[in-house]
Amino acid sequence: MFDLVSFVGRGKTRRLVLKALNKPNSPTDLAKQLGMDRSTISRVMIELTEKGLVECLTPDEHTGRYYRITETGKKVVAIIEGKGE
Repeated sequence: MFDLVSFVGRGKTRRLVLKALNKPNSPTDLAKQLGMDRSTISRVMIELTEKGLVECLTPDEHTGRYYRITETGKKVVAIIEGKGE
């Protein structure tokens, strides 16, 4: 678990995106919300998905994909915020 905490903790954008996924959202909407480029958010979403912290709800879509945080992702956020383990 702490390897994932370290992975997220090393990246400011990863932390921001993971915390912002309190409800299912698209990279475009997250980019607007966080004031970042959509391509940056999309890249981070791929990284977080590969680590099992985020899951794509619409994997067959090429555009307009929606993502949500997984239970593991919630635990990582809780640890980073000092509210878990």
